[in-house]
Amino acid sequence: MPDVVIMTDSNSGMEQEEGERYGVEVLPMSFIINGKIYYEGMDISHEGFLKKLREDAQVSTSQPAPGEVTERWEKLLKRHDEVVYIPMSGGLSKSCETAQILAKEYGGRVQVVDSKRVSVPQKMMVFDAIALAKEGKSAVEIKEMLDESAMDCAIYIAVDTLKYLKRGGRITGAAAAVGTVLNIKPVLLMRGEKLDAYEKARGMKGARRIMLQAIRGELEGPFREYAQRGEVCLQMAHTCADEGMAAEWEARIRDEFPDLELYSARLPLCTACHIGPEGLGVGITRRIRKDW
Repeated sequence: MPDVVIMTDSNSGMEQEEGERYGVEVLPMSFIINGKIYYEGMDISHEGFLKKLREDAQVSTSQPAPGEVTERWEKLLKRHDEVVYIPMSGGLSKSCETAQILAKEYGGRVQVVDSKRVSVPQKMMVFDAIALAKEGKSAVEIKEMLDESAMDCAIYIAVDTLKYLKRGGRITGAAAAVGTVLNIKPVLLMRGEKLDAYEKARGMKGARRIMLQAIRGELEGPFREYAQRGEVCLQMAHTCADEGMAAEWEARIRDEFPDLELYSARLPLCTACHIGPEGLGVGITRRIRKDW
């Protein structure tokens, strides 16, 4: 039975302490804020990051250097037979493609999975990988099973302000201005590799209602059979400085779907820099192993 270790990046929302608890290697993502490099979970907190955003700091994301990734693999391979690396969706970052190219030099001992996810759903895939490794699956077998389930996930995110989407080039300045005047709150959908517009709402109250309706539609449609087999869980994520607002959103989801497990977290910084403060999200994911 191979000794397989799981590795992910901080885009999954898994913190360093949590990674140590589960035996998962967590690669911290780097950010450049006003010309200075910070590492998520190492030298900048979510609160500190959101404060920088509100102060209109110049923020940009940066994928990990190839040497940074391979150095961690080599350390892990001294203690384990194989590595399964689960970075954020290849559709949102080139870091996954880069890692897949680098992995070819390791003779199959490193398997890179395109999670097609980010934030809590990405973490759910990490937990699936942990369970499969405990069952004695090889790195290749784990990758094959994760690849098969990667598309079984949908994430809906409501944006409080269009300012940060405009800054990231996702929308035009004119669209942002109109949206601000009309109190438009866009709801975004990430399914697979793309983050697209899903619907527009008047105010966050309307946006929350749209997201809950969307989850009901998922349960009646693509996820119906998985739900009947007890293979579905929900995720809540946010960029709220006000913990009360986040708790209220979490309670609303639990009230709407009392029979489903719900996992909650803050959105990782790579997503927060485009979503901005006070963003809310809900995701639905098929879990391929019920017991983590």
